[in-house]
Amino acid sequence: METSKILIGYAIYLPVALFLTYYVSKTLFNNSKIYMLDIFKGREEIALATNKLFETGFYLLNLGFALRILEMSINDNSYQSLIENLSYKIGGFSIYLGIMLFLNLYLFFRGKRKANENQKVQPLVING
Repeated sequence: METSKILIGYAIYLPVALFLTYYVSKTLFNNSKIYMLDIFKGREEIALATNKLFETGFYLLNLGFALRILEMSINDNSYQSLIENLSYKIGGFSIYLGIMLFLNLYLFFRGKRKANENQKVQPLVING
C-alpha cells in the first residue's frame, strides 16, 4: 500500500519539477538574449551561442538536482503525509530554482558591467 502512494508521489513530483524547470529556463533565457547582445556588443552569433550554452547548463543542473532529491518516504501511509512530503519537495525545488535564477541574473549583470568597464577604459593614443 505504501509503495503505491510513493509511486503517486513520483508521478506528481516529476512532471511538476520538469515543468518548473522548463518554465523558468524559457523565461530566463528568452529575456537574457538582450543582455548577451549587449555584453558581446551586438555580435549576435556569439551572443546567442553563449546564451544557448547557459541554457543547456541550467537544464542539466536543475534536472540533475530534481532527480537527485527524488527519493520519497511516507511513514504513516496516509494521503496527508503524501501531500506534506510533496509540498516539501516541490517547495524546496522551487526555492532552488529561484536561487539559480538569481545566480544567472547576477552573472548577466556582472558580464554587462564588465563589458561596459572595458568599453570605458580604452587607452588614449596621441600621435605627435
